[in-house]
Amino acid sequence: MLAVLDVRTAAELNLLSNAIIGAGLAVHRRVGPGCLESAYHPCMALELYRRRLDFRREVALTLRYDELIIPRAYLADFIVEESIVVEIKAVATLTARDARQLQTYLELSECPLGLVLNFGALRLAEGIRRVVNKFPDGTYPQPASVAPERE
Repeated sequence: MLAVLDVRTAAELNLLSNAIIGAGLAVHRRVGPGCLESAYHPCMALELYRRRLDFRREVALTLRYDELIIPRAYLADFIVEESIVVEIKAVATLTARDARQLQTYLELSECPLGLVLNFGALRLAEGIRRVVNKFPDGTYPQPASVAPERE
């Protein structure tokens, strides 16, 4: 499990989420749909860097099952500011499985918020899913599907 050093407020998480989505929109505008997932990863990393966001790529997540410990059971594409898990996809449409995968990553990482960005969508805004995990108390997180107004 990752240690989240400081707890962010809902407002801070939403600002970070918006910055990450903005980075994704920039990549999608330049590269477009139709590439392999592996092509979007370095572009997304560059855009996160340009926005001065602290992030880690391919973060190993450990699964604990009773006394059994499975290191590197999963790899999260990005963890941004130790608070938001970002999963990159390049498929025609997202499924419920994608949201469940992200929920698992959130539980293992103890991050409060996650985003799936599907670069395979014709418009990235249609390929964004937001999933929460123990989101700050007293907040009303946005629905699982967040679509910015325009690309």
